[in-house]
Order: sequence, then structure tokens, then C-alpha cells
Amino acid sequence: MIPALFSTFAIAVGLAMDAFSVSLAGGAALKKDIAKTAVLTGLMFGFFQFAMPVIGWLVGAPISSIINPYGYWIVVALFFFIGGKMIYDAVKGEEEGVSLIGFKVLTLLAIATSIDALAVGISYGLIGEAIIIPSIIIGVVAFAFSFAGVLAGHKLSDVLGSKMEIFGGIVLVLIGLKFLVEIFI
Repeated sequence: MIPALFSTFAIAVGLAMDAFSVSLAGGAALKKDIAKTAVLTGLMFGFFQFAMPVIGWLVGAPISSIINPYGYWIVVALFFFIGGKMIYDAVKGEEEGVSLIGFKVLTLLAIATSIDALAVGISYGLIGEAIIIPSIIIGVVAFAFSFAGVLAGHKLSDVLGSKMEIFGGIVLVLIGLKFLVEIFI
């Protein structure tokens, strides 16, 4: 039981890294409502990190053949576009950053950062493992990392200014590259 919980926690931390990076970049762009945005971002990212493994587990392998050819390309395009725009705006002096404001934006970012969790759910389904407890752990860890990422990003932006926007954009482009590499592996 303990080794299973440890491995589930390790998976949860790994899955939360993308959400943390996006939250960090988004927190850097915030000027007001920091605590409220941190909670909303944590809830949204945590919910999708919880829901995606469940969906993957329920839907299983048959749908993965439909999602896999396009899902990663969409995620890559989103991260490249958002990250590239952040870098461009910071260099041009038009700091806007990753917006964590608005239901649509948060939903898109939450889905984009939880695609890996869908694959985890599919793999749990294929090996016949239960998914509810792992999904709860994954969701709670994603909430905590996203919440902390927004707060840390905001604090770092106070110190680093526009350099934080460039850093955030680079992080998002690197996440996009990670997904791009996964497409070809």
C-alpha cells in the first residue's frame, strides 16, 4: 500500500509540473487579485488533473487512437503560441504574459496541462488499477502546485520584472517542445 501511494504521489508531482510552470508564468503577469486568481487557478488545474485520469480510465484505449494523433499537436501549438507571444511582448515592452483571468483561458490552459493525466488514466485502465484514489491525489497535488506557482510567479515578477515574462515564455515553449518530443518518441 505504501509503495503504491508513493508511486502515485510521484506521478502526481510529475504531472503537476506543467501546471506549476504555467501558473508561475501566469502569476508573473498578475497585478491584482493575486490570492483569488491563485485559488481559481489551483481549483481549475486541480479539477482537470483529477478528471482527466478518470476520463482516460473510463474511455480507455479505444479513444486514445482518436485523441493521440491530434491532441498533442494542439497542445504543442497552444504552448508555442502563448510562450512565443509572452517572449515577444516582453521584448517589445508590451508585457501581458499568460493570462489566468477568465473561464475560457483557464479551461484551455487546464486542459492543455492535463493531457498527460489522460494518458495516465488510460494506462491505469489498461492494467486494471483503480483510479479514484490516484486521481484525487493527482488533483490535490496539482491544486497545491498551481496555487503555489501563481504566488511564486507574482513574487518573482516583483524582483525580476520583464525578465520573468521572458522566463515564463521560455518555460511554456520548453513545455511545448517536451510535448513535441513525446510525439516522435
